[in-house]
Amino acid sequence: MRIASDERWLAIEDAGRVRDALGAALPVGVPEAFTEPVRDPMGDLVGRYARTHGPFQAQDVATRLGLGVAVIGAALARLTATGRVLQGEFRPGGIGLEWCDAEALRTIRRRSLAALRREVEPVPADALARFIPSWQGVGARATRGVDGLLRVVEQLAGVPLPASALESLILPSRVADYSCALLDELTLSGEVLWTGAGALAGNDGWVVLAPAELAPLVMRPDDPDSAGTADDVDGALERSIRAALTGDQALFYRGLADRVAATHGVASDDEISAAVWALVWGGTLTNDTLAPVRALLGSGSRTAHARRPRAPRSRYGRYSGLAAPGGSPPVRPSPPAMGGRWSATPPRESDPTRRALAAADVLLDRYGLVTRGSVAGERVQGGFAAVYPVLKSAEESGRARRGYFVDGLGAAQFALPGAVDRLRAEARPADLREPSPTLVLAATDPANPYGAALAWPAAPPAEGARRGHQPARKAGALVVLVDGGCVIYVERGGRTLLSFTDDVTGLQPAADALALAVRDGALGKLQVERADGAPIVSSPLGDALEAAGFRPTPRGLRLRA
Repeated sequence: MRIASDERWLAIEDAGRVRDALGAALPVGVPEAFTEPVRDPMGDLVGRYARTHGPFQAQDVATRLGLGVAVIGAALARLTATGRVLQGEFRPGGIGLEWCDAEALRTIRRRSLAALRREVEPVPADALARFIPSWQGVGARATRGVDGLLRVVEQLAGVPLPASALESLILPSRVADYSCALLDELTLSGEVLWTGAGALAGNDGWVVLAPAELAPLVMRPDDPDSAGTADDVDGALERSIRAALTGDQALFYRGLADRVAATHGVASDDEISAAVWALVWGGTLTNDTLAPVRALLGSGSRTAHARRPRAPRSRYGRYSGLAAPGGSPPVRPSPPAMGGRWSATPPRESDPTRRALAAADVLLDRYGLVTRGSVAGERVQGGFAAVYPVLKSAEESGRARRGYFVDGLGAAQFALPGAVDRLRAEARPADLREPSPTLVLAATDPANPYGAALAWPAAPPAEGARRGHQPARKAGALVVLVDGGCVIYVERGGRTLLSFTDDVTGLQPAADALALAVRDGALGKLQVERADGAPIVSSPLGDALEAAGFRPTPRGLRLRA
């Protein structure tokens, strides 16, 4: 038959449809059984075209059938209403409105996902160890100013970090011109909120940062199994403090103390301070600045990470004698660790679905590639099972890819599209990729993949001595990464070191980076006594530390800031 000026072959059972839809004359001799009218001949022909083609425009069908675009558009509208055909912009390039058969689109999507999975060969684990710090901007320090710091906070949202490492190791490694004033500017403006997530030894504790709008979703709900939560600090004084800060109240310490005295009775500054900090570490209270945290860390007690001490602020009281006789009594100074305005943290989101959605988005943003180990390392509520459905939906919608990207980490790996190319770039030979900086990180820093996404490396065989200590992601410990490999692990306090290589070409850059971190004031004084279970002076690591500037002492090797 001739259709649209072309000779076409037709299945005989379509004779009636072609006659009724296109007005074509049928050849003589077609049996009457094949010429009976059907309900929607035009819809049948357009639907068949859709089933046998990918995304198309109405003009394509009109040209094929020799009809006007308006006629085809009406048929497509009927098919769209029944769900047989889907409407949208399916192909890149913005060519305009398109249609596609629903089943054909599902097939295209399945095959596209399969092709993307085959496209990515798994890379070795050391490529991931180089990729994660690079993804988070650690070492490169490419971000600057308040806007750069806000981007860093977004990436670190919800993850507990040791307070003693936050402004000495974690934030300065990401923001080139970091200073305390930058973070205070964000907290004072209400853009960033912080709170505690558990106490540590001494005056240290876990601190959580988050953009204010994200805080209710990513800040951890009270965990009855963990010490330092609000349930553990529910005494009368603590209840009075929380009652004084209800209704979005924000009070300076003296105003808070006066309200507490009115309901609870007189309490000393030390008692109120202890109760406030118990509530802070329990995640119940916050402040509009981190100055109280800095003051608490510098109050003399030992913290997880050594810090360069800050000079105390002097008080001159120059105008203390100018008050009018009989006027108001002089204002009593607040305790050093009680500065700023105190307020209650916002209520946590109770919907587990919304929390899982936020957790999955934050994890993808933080790591670029999410594995079961990285989720377990952050102690996400509900574990990997809670975020897996969200990650799977992100894959189906095209916002993330699933594949076997890193060798040895299982098949349940999800990555942002842009992260896959950067990960593969880190797997190139050393002479074909950008050199990775040697990094000194807190062991709990999300940029450290070891002990979470990756297992700790195996130690070289010890000669006549047992290592004793084992590496772990704990507050106060440090790791030194050289080209993505974990070369040195520094125990809390710095007295014991573990090395994961005997090669001096790896040990010396690691020792140099450790010495530089001490000189820059990020670590304070470092006194090393043992390495790999043996005295430091008899270890190959000791030679590397001496070459880096450590000085022998009767107890080992020492370097001061």
